[in-house]
Amino acid sequence: MVVVTTPTGQIGRKVVTGLLNQGEPVRIIARDPDKIPASVRDRVEVVTGSHRDPEVLDRALAGTEALFWVMPAERSATSIYDAYVTASIPGAEAVHRHGVRRVVIVSALGRGSGLYAGHISASLAMEDLFRSTGVHVRALANSTFMDNVLRQLVFIEKGVLPGNVPRDLKLPAVATHDIAAVAVDLLCDDAWTGQESIGVLGPEELSLNDMAAIMSDVLGWPVRHEPSDRDADKQMLLDYGFSEAVAQAMQDMEIAKERGIDSTPADTVAHTPTTFREFVASVLKPALAASGA
Repeated sequence: MVVVTTPTGQIGRKVVTGLLNQGEPVRIIARDPDKIPASVRDRVEVVTGSHRDPEVLDRALAGTEALFWVMPAERSATSIYDAYVTASIPGAEAVHRHGVRRVVIVSALGRGSGLYAGHISASLAMEDLFRSTGVHVRALANSTFMDNVLRQLVFIEKGVLPGNVPRDLKLPAVATHDIAAVAVDLLCDDAWTGQESIGVLGPEELSLNDMAAIMSDVLGWPVRHEPSDRDADKQMLLDYGFSEAVAQAMQDMEIAKERGIDSTPADTVAHTPTTFREFVASVLKPALAASGA
């Protein structure tokens, strides 16, 4: 039995589908099971509630061999470490209590960099929490998600790709469906042991200028990178209800990327197949069409 957290999230839902396609028995933890498509809900065991809740975790992890763990940052958290680490303590305790053998965690690049990086630093601390239980761990040390551009449809349809990092800085980027594929392979494999981080990298490093040029070519209209204002971006997050701590952690993560945190090597590397050009054609372009662009 594999337990999946955040089964409606951008990675978790793809992990659920991948596991079912492999014939794995799946149990999901969901706050609102009605958000799960009926075609999926009828094929999984559902535990209703939050994976921050010890009682919910006890129901979910009983008799479980493997766990896929994602902790979305609570936007109103008073500390970014509360958002990831404190919220994950019930999960680590339940893993130990129920003798779960293997945990696959969504984490980030940067272990050993010595840089403070907001969300990244808190993700690594969460990872350490699970490592401390002695369970077998594979931490998916992800680079920037290609899917983040989907938050910017309103700008891209006007020919603008906003961003704060230097326009010529080349960074790795990965599609979330590729992250899910790596997770599924690990969750279906009961042979691995020990604790490792796996750098989940796309097949290329690209700058924002590179991304804008690819978008222009694939979408058929000119797209240019336009620097955004970091203070204004933070204020926008605050206006959307993010706490000062969580909003600032976003800024700290971006600054760490400028300082090279994504170049920190992981224990092993998984170079995933989807190029940004393929992502734009297969995901971004349809999303723009659906939005009316």
